[in-house]
Amino acid sequence: MSKQPLKTSVKRKKHRQRRIKFNRVPIRVLIPNIITLLAVGSGLTAIRLGFDGRFELAVAAVILATVLDALDGQVARLLKGTSKFGAELDSLADFVNFGVVPGVLIYLWSLHVLNNLGWITILAFALCMAMRLARFNVALEDPDKPAWTAGYFSGIPAPAGAGLLLLPMYLSFLGFFEGPDAAKFLVFYTPLVTIMLVSPVPTFSSKLIGNHIPRDMVLPIMVMIVLFAAVLVSYPWYVLTFVALAYIVSIPFSMKRYGELMKQHRLETGAGGETGEADKKADSS
Repeated sequence: MSKQPLKTSVKRKKHRQRRIKFNRVPIRVLIPNIITLLAVGSGLTAIRLGFDGRFELAVAAVILATVLDALDGQVARLLKGTSKFGAELDSLADFVNFGVVPGVLIYLWSLHVLNNLGWITILAFALCMAMRLARFNVALEDPDKPAWTAGYFSGIPAPAGAGLLLLPMYLSFLGFFEGPDAAKFLVFYTPLVTIMLVSPVPTFSSKLIGNHIPRDMVLPIMVMIVLFAAVLVSYPWYVLTFVALAYIVSIPFSMKRYGELMKQHRLETGAGGETGEADKKADSS
């Protein structure tokens, strides 16, 4: 009879320990999510700056949000702090920072002069950005994709879409034209960027670089990154314009390389299938 209360107390103690363990969240899991929230805050601040007419600072806030968006995933993997909550929060942040914020800035800067047509143009961009992010999340769960396809995106990624949409603003800051003057151009340019978001056109991914670099390239790469940051701070609109144009130029090369790899994959798959059928026939005979 004395053993029953003892078992009950042990069970209660174990249950209490499980509750304490469940209620505690490691700090390493919080840090990436905090970075993501900082990115959202920077993006939303860009909208406020846009309403104030401070468009250069607004674009700078979007660039900061892009940098923070690139950091949160890397930090999560380094700290082993990835989580389902963090992945969902990151996807929502991408839609806000790359779908909503750039569209609102372009509308406030230029497309507002076209009234409903300008708004519909930006609305289409935001909706296609949402579909592009949803397609990306679904593609992550596809186990049948060949390994080499990880080095390519289907369509342009969300940060690149935002950067290309803001390209006319970079040119404006360099003195080429004023915002209202670019409205008629943006009516044709923005749908092109929008279509590229949801298109099946293959584009290069940063995963082609890999997670490791040769030891003898560590110091040169570190120096190049520091120099790039210095040039970006000193001549931001020249650098951003160059990066955007270089990315546009890279798209035909990514299509060509993807086609070559796909052709090679189909040949290897076909050869493997024929070999397998031949082996089966030989075994049956």
